[in-house]
Amino acid sequence: MHVRKVPKERERELSDVKRVYAFGGGRTEGNRDMKFILGGKGANLAEMAKMGLPVPPGFTITCQACMEYYDSTPPAFPEGLAEEIAEYVSELEAKMDKTLGDVEDPLLVSVRSGGAFSMPGMMDTVLNLGLNDASVQGVIAQTGNERFAWDSYRRFIQMFSKVALDLEGDLFENAMNVMKMDRNVANDTQLTAEDLRELVDIFKGIVSEHTDAAEFPQLVVDGSVIFPQDVAIQLRLSIEAVFRSWNNRRARDYRKMEKLDDSLGTAVNVQTMVFGNKGDTSATGVAFTRNPADGTNELYGDFLTNAQGEDVVAGIRVTQPLADLPKVLPEAGKELYEVFDTLEQSYRDMCDIEFTIEQGKLWMLQTRVGKRTARAALKIAADMVDEGMITREEAVMRVNPAQLDQLLHPQFDVDATYDELAKGLNASPGAAVGQVVFSADDAETAAAEGRKVILVRWETTPDDLHGMVAAQGILTSHGGKTSHAAVVARGMGKPCVCGVESLKIDASKKQATVSGTDTVLHEGDLISIDGTTGIVVLGAVELVEPEVSGDFDTILSWADEFRTLGVRANADTPDDAALGRKFGAAGIGLCRTEHMFLGERKDILQDFIIAEGQEGREDALAKLLDVQVGDYLGIFEAMDGLPVTVRLLDPPLHEFLDSPRELEVEIVKAECAGMSAEELAPKRRLLSLIDSMTEMNPMLGLRGCRLGIMFPELYAMQVRAITMAACELKKAGKDPRPEIMIPLVSLKAELETLRAETERVVAQIQAECGVEIDIPIGTMIELPRAAIMAEEIGQSADFFSFGTNDLTQTTFGFSRDDIEAKFLPRYLERKIMPRNPFETVDEGVAKLVEMGCAGGRAANPGIKLGVCGEHGGDPDSVRVFHEIGLDYVSCSPYRLPLARLAAAQASLAESAGTSDNR
Repeated sequence: MHVRKVPKERERELSDVKRVYAFGGGRTEGNRDMKFILGGKGANLAEMAKMGLPVPPGFTITCQACMEYYDSTPPAFPEGLAEEIAEYVSELEAKMDKTLGDVEDPLLVSVRSGGAFSMPGMMDTVLNLGLNDASVQGVIAQTGNERFAWDSYRRFIQMFSKVALDLEGDLFENAMNVMKMDRNVANDTQLTAEDLRELVDIFKGIVSEHTDAAEFPQLVVDGSVIFPQDVAIQLRLSIEAVFRSWNNRRARDYRKMEKLDDSLGTAVNVQTMVFGNKGDTSATGVAFTRNPADGTNELYGDFLTNAQGEDVVAGIRVTQPLADLPKVLPEAGKELYEVFDTLEQSYRDMCDIEFTIEQGKLWMLQTRVGKRTARAALKIAADMVDEGMITREEAVMRVNPAQLDQLLHPQFDVDATYDELAKGLNASPGAAVGQVVFSADDAETAAAEGRKVILVRWETTPDDLHGMVAAQGILTSHGGKTSHAAVVARGMGKPCVCGVESLKIDASKKQATVSGTDTVLHEGDLISIDGTTGIVVLGAVELVEPEVSGDFDTILSWADEFRTLGVRANADTPDDAALGRKFGAAGIGLCRTEHMFLGERKDILQDFIIAEGQEGREDALAKLLDVQVGDYLGIFEAMDGLPVTVRLLDPPLHEFLDSPRELEVEIVKAECAGMSAEELAPKRRLLSLIDSMTEMNPMLGLRGCRLGIMFPELYAMQVRAITMAACELKKAGKDPRPEIMIPLVSLKAELETLRAETERVVAQIQAECGVEIDIPIGTMIELPRAAIMAEEIGQSADFFSFGTNDLTQTTFGFSRDDIEAKFLPRYLERKIMPRNPFETVDEGVAKLVEMGCAGGRAANPGIKLGVCGEHGGDPDSVRVFHEIGLDYVSCSPYRLPLARLAAAQASLAESAGTSDNR
């Protein structure tokens, strides 16, 4: 796994002393290139301030300060940080000519997280800090708006208590809901100033009742916990809470999913508050300079009048589309549109923007390069090349290879018939079918059991991340296209339908009703969702794979121009081969013949294994030869003109025999039914034979090339079938290019022996057919000894293909099937291993591959070198294989676009002398 961390060229900028940087108000110390110090949010706030855009002043505490906080046990501010923060608070107060906690004209600030890489909603925020029982009166005096002041205070208590004091948010939501019911109102905005003042007292009572005095002794007054009135304590606890949020579960889960380094830390941004809830001339919103769902060059987003930012992303109120803003607030709307253009031209990319309009005045709270779907990423990159904004090379580097997987997910079959149950917002494209679950924990449990589920929520929160990862898709009854569910789902490539207002969810009963219908959805019911159209369907809709075309083809065609690493497909059937060719494979790097011996053919192979005489074996081989020739004809024809590497039989033979225990049960049942000993004799002989072939560790036993040496006629049959099929196609004017791969070689003599036997059969068949075809013969390097002794083995090989799945197992000395279900999760959790070595190639395994390449080329300068394990489709592993200097990687057909793009990016990064730290 290519974990994104501080690049070497940035390390020299990291200060051991300076931990706080100012922005806005006439003095800005940072810029957008300092995201590993100031975090993305802090770096971009500094950049916007330097550009002269309206940014509320503030200061940023560095990411390194966060990690210093964790260096202490228990975590604590590093020495000198509190004093440095105090200096910058004083500077901010001077800039604003206001003081935190002042009773006449108080300064209020927000405290926000901001890592080097965007982690939307994963960490914590506190707004309206600086309010207390005295300063709220100052806000009333300054604004003349008593309702606004008490609404801001209740919001602060609610947010601070959840984030800094770790109280349950439902305690406050429930109290508010009770008040709304008592007042017979539907929305928060309908509560009066007096209602909100009363709610503040209720909220403070909740804090007193539920806060742990031992954990927060600074809040204890006269033996009781009170909500902190000292603004210095408010600020200290809020900063510490944001630091702590770096290691909350959802943040850790997100970093694991996005392959982000845990040691990066988060910055903390302390910024002057501006208010979108000061009446109808105030507003707040989230916007993108282009459509993040499909890439269309249009302004996209939501806003709310008389609201604060969390109201937009939380889905609490129905938002308005950004296109309506100039109609509602013409001057601010026009200025905002100009800012969009300025930012996109400056960043040369689609920007994600948060803004607030306070009594007609526009303020920019954040910008960053926006997250987008794969479809949007491709279109935006291609369009920006056409617009002359970026180069083709930059366009290729802009698209995350792993994200392309989104475009290869199913969609509703256009020919399918179904009844629309409900419709919401098309928040994240793609379609999914699954059983309904109403909680993230239930989704995670169901996925662990192998069930496909749709997570159905009123609206997701960052705490639901583990369930969103586990689910096939997400469905919510509230929230807009910039809500948490929408943003996170798009980033993960999960289908998502938001804002289905007709869906009434009762999570406690694990059911939902749909307004205007008699439908009741219970947990376990099957539904289908289409995140491209926003449709929800009861039952399963047939899904189809999308076509690769348009911008997808454009970007991949550019990638193919830049990459030097070849990309082949792993394919065992003509259909897989055709699919691989469709997705741009330059051949087949692994055709596993054992997959051809399943189903009815397993009985034929079993007849060969248990045959008591040569005649019986020959009969079985003759039957296998016929079907094998047909197999290879289809695959070679689908890959006409391209190489097809066929691996001879690899698994232990006992895998093709009946289960001995099932056979034993069958014998016992037959005995009980009165079957005679004579009738049972054949079954007993078979059981005895199967038991005799059972090995203590079959994956290290009689398999691979050892089978070919022990049963030479089996490999000879396969070689005969490969050659016969190739000769038949050659005669028909086709261009078959088979390659024969001998598996699990560890000794030079093994390969020499089997190569000689293979060449003899090839020559015999070609002579019989009167056709000459060059058929390279190579081996699979999947044992450490083979990699170490590659210089010897390479003398008898035309190619090496590194089987990194088995090479990983044999290098570590463990079984993949066992460790992934047992101790690997604990190893990853405790960071004993940095990543799953079966997903991303381990550095030790990579060194063996590098050693094998060097040895092979020393023995045979013209040797072809490739990888055919699952790592061939992992973008981070592809980068490693490019650096090693392999000729090609091979992966499953659906991973081919990822591998092609990753190979191009590795080549471009090498040419530029940079690493990928997007």
